[in-house]
Amino acid sequence: MSPPVAPAGWSRWLVPPAALSVHLSIGQAYAWSVFKPPLESALGLSGTESALPFQLGIVMLGLSAAFGGTLVERNGPRWAMTVALVCFSSGFLLSALGAATEQYWLIVLGYGFVGGIGLGIGYISPVSTLIKWFPDRPGMATGIAIMGFGGGALIASPWSAQMLESFGSDSSGIALAFLVHGLSYAVFMLLGVLLVRVPRTEKPVEGAPSAFQGPQVSANSAIRTPQFWCLWVVLCMNVTAGIGILEKAAPMITDFFADTSTPVSATAAAGFVALLSAANMAGRIGWSSTSDLIGRRNIYRVYLGVGALMYASLALFGDSSKPLFILSALVILSFYGGGFATIPAYLKDLFGAYQVGAIHGRLLTAWSLAGVLGPLIVNWIADRQEEAGKHGSSLYGLSFVIMIGLLVVGFIANELVRPVHPRHHIPEPISQEAVDVERQQPESA
Repeated sequence: MSPPVAPAGWSRWLVPPAALSVHLSIGQAYAWSVFKPPLESALGLSGTESALPFQLGIVMLGLSAAFGGTLVERNGPRWAMTVALVCFSSGFLLSALGAATEQYWLIVLGYGFVGGIGLGIGYISPVSTLIKWFPDRPGMATGIAIMGFGGGALIASPWSAQMLESFGSDSSGIALAFLVHGLSYAVFMLLGVLLVRVPRTEKPVEGAPSAFQGPQVSANSAIRTPQFWCLWVVLCMNVTAGIGILEKAAPMITDFFADTSTPVSATAAAGFVALLSAANMAGRIGWSSTSDLIGRRNIYRVYLGVGALMYASLALFGDSSKPLFILSALVILSFYGGGFATIPAYLKDLFGAYQVGAIHGRLLTAWSLAGVLGPLIVNWIADRQEEAGKHGSSLYGLSFVIMIGLLVVGFIANELVRPVHPRHHIPEPISQEAVDVERQQPESA
């Protein structure tokens, strides 16, 4: 499948909606916590076990992005979006079969493994194309698209809760909800497949700089630099801190206020998940656009430093005030989303646009580790604390302290980032024409 080239006069503002149609769909992953209690009840699972499809999905997101990044660069965004559509929708259909037959391994295989491949390929599918269309505002451009991934749960969370209420929260009701998700998202993602285009020239905007201006570094060279690994640590720590709340959001707020005079209902907990999704989404466009003004390193200082303070407020005062708990969680999730949306522009600043999509894919292996680490820390500690007879906010205090430490590690790693040494630069000038030729040549992953 050849990358579809934009005709003369094509508006670059048609590309972000194409990216959004894919990212809003695969962003359903952030609404997984809505399915956790029904699955635990219907199939007799623990909190740790019910997190497994989500964890595996994030692992496969990072791995498929890393190994598929070069293919996405070579084959273009339409190929990548098509692969994402097939895998993500098929994952839901397999999960529906698993729920209907009460075979949990099929849900793990479908949602986690097959759907996770769709997550990874779909996530990186528009990034390189957007940076080439918007060389003047890369943070804003990637923020618009990746905003959709954060905002997916804003739609999926209440939608899923309503379906479970209508269809029932037993295994057959869960199966029907999975089936509706799979078919609906296939149709919506198809819009992006049909709409996406790549620019005709390396300067799609009059007066704007070329995306290939400045030093360029190949993907294979980038992973040999300390800058890549510093950003890997930064992303991993920021994601771990955010995903630890996000994956267990609904049961967490219920536990925190279970012993108070104003307990949180299941419907309100689902609304909290939707609020977190809104913060996640707003952070992706708001903070990433801000990074175009104040710089990438400075914005990550905010994500990691202020994020640690928000976790401290949760650990110390979260159970004493519901507004404080909600506000702190919303800020953390806005930083979580902003970190994702800003990282492609950070990579472009350091390594250039030549193979930024492939470099971004490799960096997302940090998300794979964080996708396991964050939920594992929160769920495992909560399960152990519950076995010890603790309840309410006491289930989460230790995990919050661990998250503060991880954010401090990420803050230090961000401070160590420096410009890439010239020995890693590609010696000859890179142009869009060179990239087009590169697509036709085999390249080692």
